[in-house]
Amino acid sequence: MPEMLIPNRGNYKKLLSYQKADAIFQLTFYFCEQYLQKGDRTVDQMVQAARSGKQNIVEGCMASTTSAKTELKLLNVAKASLHELHEDFEDYLKTRHLRQWEEGSAELETMRRLGREHNDGAYFMEIARTRPPETIANMAIVLLKQADYLLHKQIQRLADDFVNDGGFSERMMRVRKQKRGY
Repeated sequence: MPEMLIPNRGNYKKLLSYQKADAIFQLTFYFCEQYLQKGDRTVDQMVQAARSGKQNIVEGCMASTTSAKTELKLLNVAKASLHELHEDFEDYLKTRHLRQWEEGSAELETMRRLGREHNDGAYFMEIARTRPPETIANMAIVLLKQADYLLHKQIQRLADDFVNDGGFSERMMRVRKQKRGY
């Protein structure tokens, strides 16, 4: 089968990184609305970082058919935004002298398992609505670490694909050669 010049890369909503980022956005929005003061600059920063994480995955995936460079760059921006948000949730816990779940704690292990088993934002929102802010912040931190891992693997795979297959320009040349029978 001949190579397509503009391949159909599929639906970004099927990406685990996007699903996790969407769940994080929903949790963050809820958390900020419920537990931070209106007008606090941190609210805008956290919501924007969560939104940027999700939206840069969307934009990167949509640009992927013609620019591996743009896709990689935007996925890295998503990763950076989610790191910023991670720091904000940790700061929330530290400044209020609240507990961050320790490595090996029952809560951390349970949330890691839930994060591996579920990517649906509605699932995590159902839990969050019945938990105090300390728990929600810890939930978000676990999901952020999982999203970071997923984005790292996704970026690594895309970089490997680029090294092995080239980018749009190389694909254009291969398609042209196929058309001419070379």
